[in-house]
Amino acid sequence: MSAFVSAIIVAAGGSTRMGTSDSKQFVPLLGKPAIAYTLSAFQNCDSVSEIVVVSRAQDIERISQLAEETGCGKLSSVVEGGDCRAESVQKGIAAVDPKAQYLAIHDGARPLVTPEEISAVIEVAFETGAAAPGTPVTDTIKFADENNIITGTPDRSTLRAVQTPQVFEKELYTLALSEAETFESVTDDCSLIENMGGEVQIVEGSCENIKLTTPIDIVIAESILGKRNAV
Repeated sequence: MSAFVSAIIVAAGGSTRMGTSDSKQFVPLLGKPAIAYTLSAFQNCDSVSEIVVVSRAQDIERISQLAEETGCGKLSSVVEGGDCRAESVQKGIAAVDPKAQYLAIHDGARPLVTPEEISAVIEVAFETGAAAPGTPVTDTIKFADENNIITGTPDRSTLRAVQTPQVFEKELYTLALSEAETFESVTDDCSLIENMGGEVQIVEGSCENIKLTTPIDIVIAESILGKRNAV
């Protein structure tokens, strides 16, 4: 089955925990801006029809130029983000091609995702309407109260660390947005579907699909890229 899939790459967040005033999307990984890897993965994924990037206003021209330099021909537009993630995604949706049937929403700061991983999630979303990659949680997780006292331990076998891209039927996602009471507490897109009583299918993800958040993540990402280049 084939369908028109619009990838929305959300790259409008700040870089406070990264310790840099520049956008973390441009952190160099083996000499290339992080978002260049993200764009390349979606450009090389046959299941993706177009790419829309949502960024900070000051990064729009820079991302557009980078896409041109790297041959990212699927990029249709770069638009300014909103005050929170859900608002940024909403602005991305407004910019996608009217033919879009599915939305593949991805964190710009996850540069190590592969075209194969993207395709796997999209294929499941074609069947279920909503899908996201996830990996089993290996650490023991604890509930804690406001005084940082442990109050319980969830069953680790039921926990998943959810990644992106998260892929949704466009009509389903826009309905979920319209029914959301608030956007401020939305930290990922699956929660919008969950809040309206919908189901999201987990697809086996990769432990290499990390998110750049703190400086140590750069070290890890470069190590993974170095391993890939050596193959």
